[in-house]
This record gives sequence, structure tokens and C-alpha cells, in this order.
Amino acid sequence: MTATSAAEFAELAGRYRPELLAHCYRMLGSLHESEDLVQETYLRAWRYYDRFEGRSSVRLWLYKIATTTCLTALKTRARRPLPSGLSAPSDDAGVTLAGPEPGVPWLQPAPDSLLHASTADPAAIVSGRSGVRLAFVAALQQLSARQRAVLILRDVLGWHAKEVAEMLDTSVAAVNSALQRARGQLAQTGPVSDDLAEPAEPELRNLLDRYASAFEHSDVAALAALLRADVELEMPPIRTWFTGRDVVCAFLARVVLPIPDHWRMVPTRANGAPAVAVYERATDGLFRAYGVQVFSLIGGQIARINAFLDPSLVTAFELPEVFTAPSAARM
Repeated sequence: MTATSAAEFAELAGRYRPELLAHCYRMLGSLHESEDLVQETYLRAWRYYDRFEGRSSVRLWLYKIATTTCLTALKTRARRPLPSGLSAPSDDAGVTLAGPEPGVPWLQPAPDSLLHASTADPAAIVSGRSGVRLAFVAALQQLSARQRAVLILRDVLGWHAKEVAEMLDTSVAAVNSALQRARGQLAQTGPVSDDLAEPAEPELRNLLDRYASAFEHSDVAALAALLRADVELEMPPIRTWFTGRDVVCAFLARVVLPIPDHWRMVPTRANGAPAVAVYERATDGLFRAYGVQVFSLIGGQIARINAFLDPSLVTAFELPEVFTAPSAARM
């Protein structure tokens, strides 16, 4: 490849990186693996760019390579669930938690800053959120890899059946058949929609402030006021999960919040939803990265808490390993 064509490739293909990362993330359910596959996609595209004849758009060509790369990777990878996809919830706040299951490749959250290109279009913002919501990505993992690809390309990204057939080297009839089966399965097992149109920024900031304050002060009553009666709490890699405000609050009071001033939180965004990075006070007195919590909201209340107990996720959200700012300056 000449220097001119390399520069041309970088200019043409670079703009699609955020949406290709979101595409691979929907397919894999893993932020780390998705970043690797996007890198592989660009390496393959760069290698064969001189042979690109322009019969289709560069965007379609890149999606074809990315989808093929994902499908190849999925041949040797298990689906990535959330705990709610493996077992029923517990209604016993005193239950002994099932230990972490390192053999399960859990679904991971992804930061909005990596998944979304900047846009001022409200419709595009809402559409982008819907396609990467945690519950939706978890539901996609229930589909076969090929059905997953077809549904994402057709229903999330809006490609025509003929274009999807070209990407997958198959027929339009096969694409339509796979799409029908995928839609049918999602209709049976798909997620309950949360509010894509979130509260206004001041209200959302206030909610996250109150949530963080409740954790920092071990104020279970203040926390309960923010939760829906049917709130769900999941904590991968722990398989046990809970549903119902009373049970969730009793569990948190017993296990997570017995000691005030043990937690700090930093607001962020993940999967098109409000989230917080969580820091735990260590034995040296410093607050060190603990994980990321992602929220689903309905009617201005928290309907679901997905608490990912993985310290490495905090740095993936471009936040420090150690929280040093005073609590009052958190926002």
C-alpha cells in the first residue's frame, strides 16, 4: 500500500471506528474482545484496501469484514450472560452468596465515550442508546451467532436485506428467515424496556448524587427512596441476584453497607445509561477501584442495578485506579 492510499484509508475508515466497536460489542458482549476484533478488522481492511473496487460503500465493506471477524471469533467463544440469564432471583437477603464463577465469561459493560460518535441529534442519541442497553445486549447473547448478526444489522443498524446478504455471503431469503427467527426468540425472552428518554440532566445528576451519598453514609433508607419496588440487583461474577426493594436493601445493609465511609463513586455513562465507577476503602486508607454499576431507570427511579465487581473496568472507563478527590468535589 502506498503512502497516499494509506492516508486515504485512514481518512475514509477511521470515522467508522466507534460504530464498528459498538457492532462488535453487540456481537460479543465483551468490551475487551470487541476492541481486539475492531483492531483485527482494520488490519484486514488495510491489508486488502488496494483490492477494494468501490462496488459498495467503504462502510458496508468494513461492516462485512467486522461481522465476518466476529462470527469467526464466536465459533470458539461461549455466550456472555448476566446472572439473571442463568438462574432465578433469590428472595432471601440472608442467603449465602454463590461464589464467583471464573469459568463463566460474563457480559461486560461498555463506556458511552467509546461506543458513540458525538452527535447533537436527539433522535440519534435515543437510537444509539437502545442498541447498546445492557438488557438488550444480554438478550442478543441468547441468539445463535448468525441470527444475532442478522438482527443487529437489520433491526439495529437498518441495513437492507440485500446488503446484509452481501455481508454474510448468503441469500436475501436466508437473511429474512434468520431475522424472523431472531425476532421471535427476542419476543419471548427479550428485555423489558426502560426509559430511553432519561430525566433532564439536573434531575439525573441529583439522583446519582443521592445514590452515591446513600452508599457513602450507609443510609439504607435514603437508598430505598431511590429504588422501584421491583428493583433488581445483579453482581457478576457472583451468580446470586436479588429482586424487590425490601430484599435488595436488606442484602445491601447486611453485606455492602455495614460500615459508613467505605465507598466512593464517580458518575459516568455505560451502555447508553447512567452509571457510576465504584471505589472501596482499602486497608491503607485509599479508595481503590472496585467496579462499575450501571442503572436502568423507569419513572425517575432505579429499576435495575447491574453491579460489575471487576476493578479493571474502572480504568477501561478512563478513570483512575485510586480515588483521590474529596467526596464533596465528586460531581
